[in-house]
Amino acid sequence: MTRILITGGAGMIGGALAEALPTQDIVVTDLARGNVPEQVQFQRMDVTGSDPDIVIGQLRPDVVVHLASIVTPPPGMTRDTAFAVDVKGTRNVLNACIKHKVKRLVVTSSGAAYGYHADNPIPLTEEAACRGNPEFAYADHKRQVEEMLAVARQHNPELEQVVLRIGTVLGAGTDNQITALFRRKRLLAIKGSDSPFVFIWTRDLARIVERAATDGPAGIYNVAGDGWLSVDELATALGKPVLRLPALAVKAALAVAHPLGLSQYGPEQVRFLQYRPVLDNSQLKRVFGYTPELNSAEVFDLWRREACA
Repeated sequence: MTRILITGGAGMIGGALAEALPTQDIVVTDLARGNVPEQVQFQRMDVTGSDPDIVIGQLRPDVVVHLASIVTPPPGMTRDTAFAVDVKGTRNVLNACIKHKVKRLVVTSSGAAYGYHADNPIPLTEEAACRGNPEFAYADHKRQVEEMLAVARQHNPELEQVVLRIGTVLGAGTDNQITALFRRKRLLAIKGSDSPFVFIWTRDLARIVERAATDGPAGIYNVAGDGWLSVDELATALGKPVLRLPALAVKAALAVAHPLGLSQYGPEQVRFLQYRPVLDNSQLKRVFGYTPELNSAEVFDLWRREACA
């Protein structure tokens, strides 16, 4: 497989992937060039409309790596807009791949697709059901995407799929809603919950996506470094205290603060703090054939040293 088209490739992972793959073999698409290296072919593509059909039909790639999604909505973005990118956009790309006989589709899903539930086993294997909570846009959208892909595997088996359910991505310079939690003076936790995190290094993720787009086996794989860290372990590493509050108290406070614009989060955020999915990476190592260079603790330490420098 030599010709690879990357959607949503202007971000951090897309830029790293573009640098890892042979320049002559790839085309990166997005709304703007962003982090795409100058030597790499770039084409503007909006996944929410007819662009995927047109661009994929013109370029006829062997492989499509679908990175385009809304992980952290910018201020003012509506859920409908995020849905148009996450779900409709994936459907448009999937349909174009089937129509134009693409050989392989690589999709970056998320551990969030499993949902935030009290009965989630620790750790979760790929056999666990995707139950992304409707109240969390990203988790709900990833669940819908996974359901869509499952149907396509049944009806269009000629299109190979590699689905990567990714944990929390961290690397030098990472700055998002997750790292904002770590930058607080005190780490917030819910009483009775360890609030565990699994991390994957940005460089490991780029290598995994590269393998998925080239000679890796098709399938569904959790993507995370070995192990996980509780909120207490994170706090110790950061030299910060933990603020533990009752779930009901936090829900009540957010129910008041969110409508007033005092918090971007609503009461549903408590489930995120309580029941984050902890991913088992055994299949990634045993079947996919990749062992992350850094475990979760090492990934967090790398980010911490850079962030606190």
